[in-house]
Amino acid sequence: MPEKVTEEVSGTPDPRWRLEGRDLLGLGIVTLVMVLPLWGLLHYQGPPMEEGFMLVFPEEILRGAVPHRDFLHLYGPGSIYALAAVYEVFGTHLYVERMVGFLQLSAVAYATWFLLRPFGRRIATSGAVVGALIMLMPLGYAAMAWNGALAFGLCSLATLAAAWRQEDGTRRTVLLALGGVLGGMALLFRPDMVIAVGLGLGAWWFQLGRGRRSALLWGFMGALALYVPHLLRSGVGNAVEGMFIEPVFELRAGRTLPMPPSWDSIDGFLQRAGALRTTGWPLPMPELSHQIHLWFWLVPLSILLVVGAGWLMRRSEGPSVRSVTFWPAALFGAALFQQALQRPDTTHLAWVTGVTFPLGIAAIAYLAERYRPRWPVAASQALGIGTAVLVLVVVIPFYPVRTYIDMAGQTFGINRFGTPIRNDGRVFPYGSPEAAADAQAVVDELDALAEPGDSLIVGPTDLSRTNYNDSFFYHLFPELEVGTRFIEMDPGIADEQGSGLAEEVAAADWLVLSRSAAEWTEPNTSAESRSQAANQVVEESFCEVLDTETFVLMGRCDRVRAAS
Repeated sequence: MPEKVTEEVSGTPDPRWRLEGRDLLGLGIVTLVMVLPLWGLLHYQGPPMEEGFMLVFPEEILRGAVPHRDFLHLYGPGSIYALAAVYEVFGTHLYVERMVGFLQLSAVAYATWFLLRPFGRRIATSGAVVGALIMLMPLGYAAMAWNGALAFGLCSLATLAAAWRQEDGTRRTVLLALGGVLGGMALLFRPDMVIAVGLGLGAWWFQLGRGRRSALLWGFMGALALYVPHLLRSGVGNAVEGMFIEPVFELRAGRTLPMPPSWDSIDGFLQRAGALRTTGWPLPMPELSHQIHLWFWLVPLSILLVVGAGWLMRRSEGPSVRSVTFWPAALFGAALFQQALQRPDTTHLAWVTGVTFPLGIAAIAYLAERYRPRWPVAASQALGIGTAVLVLVVVIPFYPVRTYIDMAGQTFGINRFGTPIRNDGRVFPYGSPEAAADAQAVVDELDALAEPGDSLIVGPTDLSRTNYNDSFFYHLFPELEVGTRFIEMDPGIADEQGSGLAEEVAAADWLVLSRSAAEWTEPNTSAESRSQAANQVVEESFCEVLDTETFVLMGRCDRVRAAS
């Protein structure tokens, strides 16, 4: 018989959800898609600042530092405390961090599969694969806070769907509580996901009915209670400033991009840099700026599609397995739209459509089934899957699919991208071999001159324009103290008058300054020069040790003269 799901009465166990051989085959395909680029991505260049601070922040915590009080952190504390626990057990290493990132994105893919399973195995498997291709594109397996929050959020919805299919009893209560805990954990990682989590769990709140909600509520509140010890340590004022004031009010002017994205040019600096690496595409494709522009408009279109389909499903099917599972996920995905609004570059577009495109496959299949009831089930499914394939292969091929093929090729040694920079057993791959050689020269020189306990600050050569930072250097020197709270550097924060950066530079022993973002230009305020105080301290108190094309090593003049 075709894979067509019949309506279920709320609370009735669903025997179809006992995993069978074909289910395991679908999950195996998803696993293969996730594993294929793994070896290559362990050695691939990650984002130097973002992945750098996901290595450094947790290690600072292990040394006693507190996020939002002792160093700038723009998100919730959950991700870096979780990584700190992992590093405590397995050691602080790039490969450990990326394996955590692999697990996070794998959880996103598997949760997607289970959420789409009521629509059939083909829909579930293809949706999970599409989501994986999109989510892998921006940052590979870097263990970013957003990926972790998305994993917890989707796993929360999948767990609540599993609870709904159980009869009343201990098993259902445990699953409901676990679903609440997972939803709360998503907000510990990214508090800006509050609308998505609120809508998703809110939909489940109404679907569960009275008498079944308390376990969900207590689980959710129990997870959020973990904010309390963080607030006590960091201070409420520091936490509010770090999670809400700085990212929402101080950072936005320097990170906002035009909306919609420009048709004739790529607005984001990092997207322009990424476009320099091309591995070929055998089919005709739009200009890259056109692809980003079209991708942006696909975000609201996909949201309208999944929310509209979810609403029709609820009205036509009542409390069926499909409707009660799909509706909260549709609302969750729709609320992610704010990511595309705040900075519509390829990374933020992927963070939304990594959820809405897979749900869109099921939505199209459902609408075809509803309005073309004589079609075979396989035809409706093919329409949904085919639409997603068409978008990925024809409309935005340069990004998810081409990038995935590139990443998978890394595993087999094809077009390897990432030259390792090493120091005392630690490693960070850098894309340009020439820049990696420059960085290695700086690392070797600093390793020879610095003494344990010396303080190091890493930043751009022009400290009045803190648009980006090669923070991975801190990771390569665990014996040195981080000399600034601005491990992550952002325009309008570190370079503002009175930020404290100049005073930190004055107290530092060594500086590693980078030209990697010297040509940073975006249609926002990030191109503006701000406070010159830190630059003045560098000019007055620091002497050049080594100047390469990409990086400059400087030390306090008295130390440099003594060493020479």
